[in-house]
Amino acid sequence: MRTRHRRWRTTEAVQERARQLRSEQTPTERRLWARLRQRQVYGLRFRRQHPIGRFIVDFCCISHKLVIEIDGRTHDTQMAYDEARTEWLEGQGYRVIRFTNDQVEREIDGVLAEIARQCDVGE
Repeated sequence: MRTRHRRWRTTEAVQERARQLRSEQTPTERRLWARLRQRQVYGLRFRRQHPIGRFIVDFCCISHKLVIEIDGRTHDTQMAYDEARTEWLEGQGYRVIRFTNDQVEREIDGVLAEIARQCDVGE
């Protein structure tokens, strides 16, 4: 079974992997999710480990077409994959912003302020 969206489809396998990732969040992802869930940031609704096409993004605000990625340690092949994924997502009309684990752990208020700014809400 496939879920159909405007220009792309998500397979059942991708949906199942997203469910699995939601149950296996990293401590940094849990920290950010605790602040994003239940519309705590200016009433914006976020989804975590959300499938878009064949990709699964860390967090997404569908109404503002904003994807939020948390980057841990990466290597060259992961960076190339991330670049290709970002290019595809941008081609679908999404904006992708990235934060490091360190930014989320040490500067959570600044991260939330940047997310609000990207969604054109807030102070």
